[in-house]
Parts: sequence; structure tokens; C-alpha cells
Amino acid sequence: MKAVILDAASLGPDIDLTAIRQHLDALDVHDQSTREQAAERLAGAEVAIVNKVVLDADTLKALPGLKLICVLATGTNNIDMAAAERLGIEVRNVTAYGTASVAQHTLMLMLALATRLPRYQHDVAEGRWAESPFFCLMDHTTLQLEGKRLVIVGQGELGSKVARLAQAFGMHVDFAARPGNEAHDSRPGLRELAPEADVISLHCPLTEATRHLVDAALLATLKPGALLINCARGGIIDEQAALAALREGRLGGLGVDVLPSEPPRDGHPLLDALEEPLNLIVTPHNAWITPEARQRIVSLTADNLSHWQAD
Repeated sequence: MKAVILDAASLGPDIDLTAIRQHLDALDVHDQSTREQAAERLAGAEVAIVNKVVLDADTLKALPGLKLICVLATGTNNIDMAAAERLGIEVRNVTAYGTASVAQHTLMLMLALATRLPRYQHDVAEGRWAESPFFCLMDHTTLQLEGKRLVIVGQGELGSKVARLAQAFGMHVDFAARPGNEAHDSRPGLRELAPEADVISLHCPLTEATRHLVDAALLATLKPGALLINCARGGIIDEQAALAALREGRLGGLGVDVLPSEPPRDGHPLLDALEEPLNLIVTPHNAWITPEARQRIVSLTADNLSHWQAD
């Protein structure tokens, strides 16, 4: 059985593909591929292994021998799922590979924002510590996490892991009702919980129910010192409204690992604001990239191959 990996470089250079190779007769590995190159490179393969390369209906129709698509990620939005189903091509993804990595990154953002690290780093770089009449700077009020309330949107494996880590710091944790399902959920919705939140952390998918879930109206209900963290998907918050709230002192801190368009080749207001003295952190969608998490993607993909072969 032959398989082709279209974008192996998306896993990083230090990943061992042995676990996948053990289930195959042949494996062609391409670091990167365009949508246009996909059909040519997958010709004659039974299995496509892909992270972000788009496999649209035309591409899939041009590959009569293709039987399985293994997605090296949880999201399958780069695959035309309807076309795959019509053509009898099975699609298998991987889940929960980066739970520890993303949860750790989330807590890093929370701790950095709580201590106003971006503000104090800016002050030190500007020479204000050297000019201080005292031994320390205390111009920006920090937030002690113990005893504070964390509201999490998304009670899956990742949200639950973040909750456990936060509880180790002595935080009180509330899970909001699933957006769009508030009427059938016993938990209060985010809009009900937001006014009492010291920190809000998002761990839900981007859907029509969650697009701009955190908008200007919700931001207006927050405590002025509240922190907002998004390690889920860009667009779940209205980034421009959140930036305005941060600049105006109506939001205590903003940390995001995701933007609506990635990579942000056309720029983004949050990137422009990084030079300002704000309690703002933007990381480049790298919450998931610990070597352990990336290697687990390979292991889970090997499991998908094994289970598919056994069916």
C-alpha cells in the first residue's frame, strides 16, 4: 500500500515517521504542496496524509485509487468532506494530541497577563526601572490568580485540562454552556458568567454560534481588570473590539494564539498594536508545537492506518 504525505514540514523537522512507515509498502514525503500539486503527487496512492493542503472535489475526483485521507490535525475543513463521502474515500483525523501542550500555553498566557508582563517588559526596555526612585516598579496592578474566577468556554479534554491546572493555582472554575445550545444546557451561558469572570479562556470550535462570541457587547460587561485568552480559533472574539477595550482600559489583558487568517500575510490590528504599551500577547499559533505533541500526531495517524486496515 502506498501513501503520500503532502506537507510533512508542518510537523517540524525533528519528527520520526517510523510509526507510519511500518504500516505501508511505500511512503512518499513532500515537505510542502500546493492545492494544484496535490492531484499529481497523490496519483497512484491509496492513502493521502495531509495537514493543511486543500483537497477539493476536483482533486478527489481525479484520484480513483484514493481510499483514505489521514488528516494530521483535528480540523478537516481543508477536505471536501461531502465529495469524499460520495467517492467512498474515508477521512480520519487525530484528536487530543496537544492537550498538555496547549493547556500549558494557555496557563503561560494567563500568568503573563496576570503579572502584566508585557507592560513591565516595555517599561524595563524604556529605561523606567533604571530611573525609578524605588527598588521596583509597581505602576501596573497585577492579578493574584488564587481565589479568582476563571470562566472556560469548552468543556472538552482541553478545557478540562486547563481547569485542573487553574485549580492548582487556587482558582474557581466555571464552564459556560455550549454556545448555541444554552436553552438545553443546565450551565449558565457566557453572557451570564462574564460579569463575574476574572479570566475568560476559550477552548471551543469556530462555528456560526461561536463567531464573535466575545463581541463589543460582552466586553462591555467585563470587570475592567479581566483577562481574555483565546487558544481556540481566530474569529471567536471580535479582535478589533477587544483591542479597543484594552486600549481604553476596559479589559485588563488580552492573549491570543490564533488570528482569523493564518499566516496573517495582510497584517492584523493586534500585530500593529504590539509596539504599544499594552497588556497584550500574540503568539503565532504555536500552543500545540511541543515535540511530544507533534510526535503524538504521528502515533495517532499510525493508529488510524492500523484500524483502517483492520476494518
